[in-house]
Formats: sequence, C-alpha cells, structure tokens
Amino acid sequence: MTDANAQAIYFYDRHPMSGEIIKAKLQAARGHLNHVTPEELWPHDQDHYGGIAATDALAQAASIGPGTVVADFCAGLGGTVRYLAHRYGADVTGIELTSSRAAAAQELIALVGLGESARVRQGNVMEAPLGDGSIDVVVSQEALCHVPDRRKTLAEAFRVLRSGGRLAMTDWIANTPLSPKDATLMWDGMAIQPLETMSSYGDIAREAGFRVQSATDLTDEWGPILQQRLAMYQRLREEARQAGTPMGHDAFHESYIRFVELILRRDLGGIRLIALKQD
Repeated sequence: MTDANAQAIYFYDRHPMSGEIIKAKLQAARGHLNHVTPEELWPHDQDHYGGIAATDALAQAASIGPGTVVADFCAGLGGTVRYLAHRYGADVTGIELTSSRAAAAQELIALVGLGESARVRQGNVMEAPLGDGSIDVVVSQEALCHVPDRRKTLAEAFRVLRSGGRLAMTDWIANTPLSPKDATLMWDGMAIQPLETMSSYGDIAREAGFRVQSATDLTDEWGPILQQRLAMYQRLREEARQAGTPMGHDAFHESYIRFVELILRRDLGGIRLIALKQD
C-alpha cells in the first residue's frame, strides 16, 4: 500500500461521519432500526457538498435514469450509491478504498433494502475492479482530491465506460497555489493530494480521451455550504466532549477550519466536470 493510500485510509477511519453515527442518529430519532426507508437516511448519509441537490445536478447532467449502470468512484459510506439507486432507478456500484467504510456502506444498503440495485466494493479507483465498457456513467463527489494519480483514475473511468458513456464529477481545485504550510496542513488533516486547477482538470480528462462538455466553477456556491458543514462538525465535537467520548481527529478539525477560510478567500474552490466518451 502506498503512503498516499494509507493516509487516506487513516483519515477516513477517523472521519466524523461513520456508519455507526448514522445508525445512532436513526435510533435516536425513531426508537428502532426496523423497516428503515432510503429517504430516512438522506439527512444523515449525504456526505458531499450540497447534499442531494448536488447529486441531482450530476444525475441530470449525466442523464441518469431507470436502468442506467453507474459507478461511483470513491463511494465512501454509499450515500450517493443508495440515492441514485432509489431516486433514479439506476443500478449503482460504488468503489471505496477504505474497507471499514465499504463495509458500513453495505450494511446501510441492506438496512434500507436496496441490495438488488446498489452495492459498494472495496477497491482502488486507480485500478477499478470493473470490466471494460461495462458502465454508462461514472460519478465522483469531492473525492479524487485524495487520489495520488488522477490521470490514471480518469483513464480508468474512460476504460470502464461504454461508448457514449458520461463522466460527472465534482472535486476540489486550487485557484491559487497553496503555501507549503497549508499544503502540509491539508495533507495531515484530510489526506489532500496536490490539487488540480479548472484548466488542468479539463486537460486530464481530454488526455484520457473524453470530450469535455462543461466545467463549472463551484467556488462561490461552496462557501456557505462549507461554513454550515464546519458548524456541524463543531457541534459533533462538542456533543462528544459533553458525553465524554472521543472528539474525533484533531488534525481534521484544524485543517477543515483552514479549508473553509481558503474557500471563502477563493484560494481553493470546486469544479463540476461533465465529459463524454466518444470512440
């Protein structure tokens, strides 16, 4: 295992959102975990910026509908996998490096009865465990910033897509190069690799063989969303402190505060990239 993969796994094993936390919130809200519906997970399991509205934007841009075969690169706890399967009728396979999160995702899939159309496999998106030309759409949300080789990852997305298949993704970008201090902080706290820019992401997609249909700057949209997420994480830390339980990964908290500052300054930002595979 590379140091980069080990750092990402270390980060996500200590992430403030986990399968156990999601189940605990459900238990507290409804008193039991019997007959949980997919919709009941949505307030808790959509661990990406903008929640289901952001996923809807990707799904609509990529023409995801009933029977669409989708791969979610870096699927985490499977929130997007379950949402696309239930809301859009897609058949969705998530690929997730961290085995504990892949296992938690599978448990949540079973909890809401989506096992026929949704699954999360442990695997590396730089060597995706999917067949050539087997997928209609590859999605990914704020995750490739943790992957050490995005050229290889987008080449894998191209490989697994059928002719006419679509790539629909969001990710961090650097609008201004990070200082060495900030780059180290982002690596130590959130396993963030050196970041792409708006232009370099388009270049990488085209090198992989894609035709880029759109590249949207999400920086201004992300600012208030990330302020709200930071407030949520700080509430979780305070709840843990009051309960006498572990307060989470301190380096994550420190780096996230700085991340939000850099987004609001527009030094960091976000991109939504939509691209087409044409043979």
